[in-house]
Amino acid sequence: MNQLYKTIGISKQAVYQYAKRQAVFDKKVADLVMEADQLREDHPGCGVEKMYDTLRPDFIGRDRFVETFMELGYRLKRKKNFRKTTYSTDVYYPNLIKGMRVNAPSVIWQSDITYIRVGEKFYYAVFIIDVYTKKIVGYQVSDHMRATANIKALQMALKSNKAPKIHHSDRGSQYIYSEYTNLLKSKGCRISMAKTAQDNAYAERINRTIKNDYIEHWKPKTFDQLKRMMKKAVNQYNIVRPHNNIGKISPMEFEERLLMKSTFHQQSITIFNNEINV
Repeated sequence: MNQLYKTIGISKQAVYQYAKRQAVFDKKVADLVMEADQLREDHPGCGVEKMYDTLRPDFIGRDRFVETFMELGYRLKRKKNFRKTTYSTDVYYPNLIKGMRVNAPSVIWQSDITYIRVGEKFYYAVFIIDVYTKKIVGYQVSDHMRATANIKALQMALKSNKAPKIHHSDRGSQYIYSEYTNLLKSKGCRISMAKTAQDNAYAERINRTIKNDYIEHWKPKTFDQLKRMMKKAVNQYNIVRPHNNIGKISPMEFEERLLMKSTFHQQSITIFNNEINV
């Protein structure tokens, strides 16, 4: 072996030191895998890059982390949503938010509905998101598509948050239901509606995230299980999950930092369909 070391131009000590460093690195990766498994259990649809932002390991860079965990089989598979959940009517409001600049919570809320299949049955989830903080401010899971579910989601949102200046949605019949629009107007909210899914992109993205990254991995068997899992998913999303567009922190942390304006730079975003300019 000494002759081999001499031939390739390295010392026995260098080989030993490399092996020692590699052993330390392998041990850290093994520990990180355990953390990643726990993260995936809590956030089943968390992608590899999002895992890196959440775990923030100090011994491995982003590119190597992604490459390593892709090789370890942490790549996600995605499903597509095909089921129609809202039905347009001839009564609608104009799109008020395109081109707007937003730099505070409760300026624009967006809402949408998605379906969730449990066994042979379909259930429906309504989400309301604050466009600026990315926080889910209200939600409701139901076994029907009636507007009463939307009203409950809106009541939840208004109970714990300041009413938005503008409420934005698609043109689904649930959103022009008189009790729903009257509640918004009573809080001084202007009503805005999208012509296409791209014009309601923030809410559409929430649908995919909660459904694909959490619920479909946890596989609820009953409606009661679905409701419990939905509550857990929303809490995980709001409190733990980092978001690229708010500095890779969670919506709740972002909102808390906004309250400390003297120590946190308040950025603005511009609404251009499904694009986000920060």
